Amino acid sequence: MSSPTLVIQTAFLGDVVLTTPLLSALATEHGPVDVVTTPTAAPLLETHPAVRRVIPYDKRNADRGWAGLRTLARRLRVEHYSRAYLPHRSLRTAALALLARIPSRIGFSGGWSFLYTDARPKPRTGHEADRLLALADERLVVYPPHLRPTPQDEQAAAALVEGAFIALAPGSIWGSKRWPYYPELAAKLADRTAVVVVGGPDDVGLGEEIIGAVGRAGGRAVNACGKLTLRESAALIGKAAVLVTNDSAPLHLATAMGTPIVALFGPTVPEFGFGPVRAGDVSLGMEGLPCRPCSPHGPLACPLGHHRCMRDLTVEAVITAIEELGALRRRS
Repeated sequence: MSSPTLVIQTAFLGDVVLTTPLLSALATEHGPVDVVTTPTAAPLLETHPAVRRVIPYDKRNADRGWAGLRTLARRLRVEHYSRAYLPHRSLRTAALALLARIPSRIGFSGGWSFLYTDARPKPRTGHEADRLLALADERLVVYPPHLRPTPQDEQAAAALVEGAFIALAPGSIWGSKRWPYYPELAAKLADRTAVVVVGGPDDVGLGEEIIGAVGRAGGRAVNACGKLTLRESAALIGKAAVLVTNDSAPLHLATAMGTPIVALFGPTVPEFGFGPVRAGDVSLGMEGLPCRPCSPHGPLACPLGHHRCMRDLTVEAVITAIEELGALRRRS
């Protein structure tokens, strides 16, 4: 039996989802892999067919600091991993693989790559999911982002809403990425489709605002924010006719679930490599603004105070994109 392979990916949730093509490629080459990831992302990978075992690493809380890092490294050491793939360029990731005494450590050049045994150049262009595949030796096969909720996850999602619906994901941890007109959009959609708002516990207030707008317009809506696990949320997004989302994790969940996407980009741009993957999906943004893009992630608030990159993106433009995807019934 060959020695197991380890992947360490403890970046943002969206980054973890976009690492699933790399997991598939590595599993094809070496067999199912073990993955160190955050407690938040761990359930998403536990049911992935390329994954043998998920090892949660709570780097911000229970496992924080060098003591937590060394404790996890000792746990990994007893597994005798022959190789580790490190898609996230960080000192913590590089040090963990080194302290775990994994003989072959493959990651991207730059930063802390002197701690690797094999530092490979990361492509500067293309989608992030494809760029991460540069760590795999087998790159002739196209591996799309992919998640596999369980039948129980599907049942929990189905229990929230019946029939066709459009999903809206209004949240983002980066405030400047939030499009401000989701309630207005939902009100316009109210007489044409049901609306479901997706997000985490922090998005409940945004969801209630949208639900209120739909109710006043006489439509049907469900606020699923904070009501489902992450895998159940992925299953719910997978049932949507289309997802309208900011540049945030739900975009990547929809990609992995095969759901059509209308992605709204403000302070960031799809050219960073984190937009929709599939042909036919739509990315909307205000072209020609000299201040855009303003940062790799999008700041908490617009540095110039006007937030035109999002405020100038109209409800009508979003509805047109939804219609072009065929996700709305015709008006009578």
